Amino acid sequence: MLLPTLYEDPVAEYWALLNDVTLWDVSVERIVEITGPDAFEFTNLLTCRDLSTCAVGQCKYAILTARHGGFVNDPVLLRLEEDRFWLALADSDALLYAKGVAAFAGMDVDLDEPDVSPLQVQGPKSRHVISDLFGEEVAGLRYYFCDETEVDGIPVVVSRTGWTGEVGYEIYLRDGSRGDDLFERVFQAGEPHGIRVIAPSEARRIEAGIFNFGSDMRFSDTPMHVTGLEKYVELDQEADFIGKDWLRRLRDEGVDRKLVGVEIGGPPMSDEGALNDFWPVLDGDERVGRITAGAWSPRLEKNVGYAWVPIAFEAPGSALEAETPRGRVPITVAALPFVDPGKDIPKS
Repeated sequence: MLLPTLYEDPVAEYWALLNDVTLWDVSVERIVEITGPDAFEFTNLLTCRDLSTCAVGQCKYAILTARHGGFVNDPVLLRLEEDRFWLALADSDALLYAKGVAAFAGMDVDLDEPDVSPLQVQGPKSRHVISDLFGEEVAGLRYYFCDETEVDGIPVVVSRTGWTGEVGYEIYLRDGSRGDDLFERVFQAGEPHGIRVIAPSEARRIEAGIFNFGSDMRFSDTPMHVTGLEKYVELDQEADFIGKDWLRRLRDEGVDRKLVGVEIGGPPMSDEGALNDFWPVLDGDERVGRITAGAWSPRLEKNVGYAWVPIAFEAPGSALEAETPRGRVPITVAALPFVDPGKDIPKS
């Protein structure tokens, strides 16, 4: 499936997201549904998160880990019932991985990809749109909570989540034949609030410290290697999970590299919209890493991004260079996230 990456201008779309309300077609995202008597124990085995703290109707950022602690994916988990979980993910064969685990886990679970297609409604005015569509109870969902509901007979799940760091919601359509109907209803409800269709904003997700599995990190990387994700490896939980021993070892012994935030010198990257190639990171003439993402932040008035660097350079303020299509530019390691470290904006 194809995903729109730009409709007009990345800066114009960025400001629409920050000031008004935006609608994203992210039906490329898929759902892995886990049900059955052992659904909780099985789902808890897949992720380094402690799901005993996840209530029905709650969501969690849930990193799925392999035997050596590496990423399988990093979906948003929705607990819809006691024994019914959704893993909302953008890419990878996570369903096949889960089926492989289930084949040897000896647990009573069913795994499937249900007929679900997501939309995102993001921006400070998104609450008004959701209220007009589903009522104030759904619009008033707490950050990282969800509810099953409907609009004009169209069955959906709505969650207070998103890929932006802004106030936002995701609407999971549960009947693919009603896609056009749902899109038109959301757009009509949003027109009084200035809604516009945009692509996922690279600049805003980088500002928020949100990573993209497959480009920022890969199967060979673990959450211990990624700045800010270490806190999601909950090693003190009683339950076992895949990769727990390996991740405990990395915690105790340390890692050799880190994915960090960087400020990128040179002219504004507004023309690129998003990086299509990895830029080499250099220490003198030695290649020591790569930039995985970069974009011009109109609010910060600087280029921001992510880069893999040796552990010796992980501290904010460390100086390196990057080889870009326009020549060498300085880069400086920066603290993550670039904006709103307490996530006060999406919680508001």
